[in-house]
Amino acid sequence: MSAPPRVLTVAGSDSGGGAGIQADLKTMLALGVHGMSVITAVTAQNSLGVQGAWELPVEAVRAQYRSVVDDIGVQAVKTGMLASAELVEAVAELITGTDAPAVVDPVGVSKHGDSLLAASALDSVRTKLLPAATVVTPNLDEVTQLTGVRVESEAGMREAAAAVLAYGPRWVVIKGGHLRGEAVDLLSDGSEELWMRAPRHDNRHTHGTGCTLASAIASGLARGLAVPEAVRAAKEYVTGAIAAGFALGGGIGPVDHGWRFRN
Repeated sequence: MSAPPRVLTVAGSDSGGGAGIQADLKTMLALGVHGMSVITAVTAQNSLGVQGAWELPVEAVRAQYRSVVDDIGVQAVKTGMLASAELVEAVAELITGTDAPAVVDPVGVSKHGDSLLAASALDSVRTKLLPAATVVTPNLDEVTQLTGVRVESEAGMREAAAAVLAYGPRWVVIKGGHLRGEAVDLLSDGSEELWMRAPRHDNRHTHGTGCTLASAIASGLARGLAVPEAVRAAKEYVTGAIAAGFALGGGIGPVDHGWRFRN
């Protein structure tokens, strides 16, 4: 039997299983690709927040990446929590040298507001990581963190897209989930635009949405979809996962990566 398309996630581990590497691999399995991982950091994390985080040495991250890419190969790479400037720069160099599309989720803070990226790493994200990205997927807080642009309404999302694209990625998905009303996202490459809308589900259990969306986009690209088609399919998948999110522990539960199997 031939192997399915292969996707590599470069991200932190979430011990609670809702986000990070764990969410990425669940998403990839649900969408029919073979998920592989490079762990950049280990977190002590649950439904209430992040109690601790320990980044791995650059040489450990580089060795994991080379081990997978040089032997198994990849059809897409997804990045998440990179923690420090040193890790950001090393990963940017690695994905630049890999002949596969790269989806960059510029993780800055967790769902609970815990910082997952050192302030000193922001410039490296702007100048090294974003230019290496095929698609970058910031939420509105991350847009502000990276560009200074504050989006207060849907009308500001086009300005946000332009500000992020100025750093060099080919495409950007501005995630408007923090706005009121419909859950609207904007995909843009500076000339082509795709507005994606979905009903806002009354469900507080949304841990892992950003990781899940980026991994779903990477899975679509690995399967040969063009960027707009991959993003549209990812939006549909994550909307269903949010609707099916469930309580876990005493805080914010995860989205349901297996919602299609249970439905």
